[in-house]
Amino acid sequence: MKTQASILVVDDDADLLRLLTMRLTAAGHAVQAVASAEAALAHLAVRLPSLVITDVRLPGLDGLALFDEVRSRHPSLPVILLTAHGSIPDAVEATTRGAHAYLTKPFDGKELLGKINQALRVNVPGPASVGGDDAWRGEILSRSPRMAEVLAEARLVAATDASVLICGDSGTGKELLARALHKASPRADKPFVAVNCGAIPEALLESELFGHVKGAFTGAQGHRQGLIPAAHGGTVFLDEIGDMPLALQVKLLRVLQERVVRPVGSNEAVAVDVRVLSATHRDLELAMSEGQFRPDLYYRLNVVKLSLPPLSERREDIALLAQHFLQTLAGRHRKPVKGFAPDALEALVAAPWPGNARQLYNAVEQVCVLATAPLVSLAQVQRALQMPPQEVLNYQHAKQRFERDYLNQLLKLTSGHVADAARLADRNRTEFYRLMQKHGLDPQLFRAEAGDALTSDSGDKRMSGESST
Repeated sequence: MKTQASILVVDDDADLLRLLTMRLTAAGHAVQAVASAEAALAHLAVRLPSLVITDVRLPGLDGLALFDEVRSRHPSLPVILLTAHGSIPDAVEATTRGAHAYLTKPFDGKELLGKINQALRVNVPGPASVGGDDAWRGEILSRSPRMAEVLAEARLVAATDASVLICGDSGTGKELLARALHKASPRADKPFVAVNCGAIPEALLESELFGHVKGAFTGAQGHRQGLIPAAHGGTVFLDEIGDMPLALQVKLLRVLQERVVRPVGSNEAVAVDVRVLSATHRDLELAMSEGQFRPDLYYRLNVVKLSLPPLSERREDIALLAQHFLQTLAGRHRKPVKGFAPDALEALVAAPWPGNARQLYNAVEQVCVLATAPLVSLAQVQRALQMPPQEVLNYQHAKQRFERDYLNQLLKLTSGHVADAARLADRNRTEFYRLMQKHGLDPQLFRAEAGDALTSDSGDKRMSGESST
């Protein structure tokens, strides 16, 4: 089975450690099992996993101290705590400080896998450094299969002089890809000149691209080299090429065909050697059909087309980008923030992001500037995304909800056996029955569902506390 993620499991119970390893390996994960927090820290110093699962009660350094160390060194690395009944309050407190989740022993194997999958959806697997053969695309952070396909094509075409048209919505990183193409090309040590065709007034665009001579027009007090000649030997990137006026499209086509530039007001042409990369968020084929873009220029520019997916189609990258942006912005704004709380990261991953990576950057900068604690909270992310805040209960309602959830958990763990549940809660049966009646809980329902908590294999039985018959 293909490995999905690397998981570090920490528990001093050798049997449980073996069974957890078997179950997680069967689910497709790569598991490293250690018996102490000290061994876990040694492992983390060498290799960062995707997730840590640790028992709370460990010999020597306990699981909560291990969690604090992980949170300090690797703020975005998710941690799931395994806890006995007596240490539930400690585990609950740890979740308020950023632990992804806690499970009470004996626990449901399916529930554990569910928590693992939830954690892995928002995990940032360590620093997003890029080196060696991937240095050319070092500014493009991604682990998305869709992006991997685009980057593989880009790497192939980078070594050629072919014109490349980069398509994608606003904010998807078209200029970053253009710079990566230049960096991977034989022209990497020559200039890279970017021109936003939509940001320069039409009356000035020709002069900006091709240059002008003194007296070419009112205000032309001297000779000025154009941006295309300035890129001689290197790469010119024409961003938002779909916004270029038709009259100027004709002149650009001539430059591409003849490899010469005629400055405005000059009778002499200047030879240029440039590679042309262009980008647009518009549908150029539709623009051609409407007479707004020249087909001959389109085919000159579109020798190879690379299409960048929107951020909503590469959600694997959202947590990666958010953490990278936060680290960069925390240094710039001199803020002590180190990472996102798990529920805050989940909210970022689930958001629609119509503005793509540019919108994500803006949202992360907002939470960074307003941050007052090491971890960005869900409320801060919701504010940045203009999402409605989570329901806030008063003390009495919160107490009632906790009490009901707690009773539900005990009855589920004991398969509806009230005496066992009361003993775990350190309450007599009469009081426990009164609490069940208060919350409308029927122990018979938990007995009927008891068979669903486990799979039939012995590993699951060990994790859920049943004995083999």
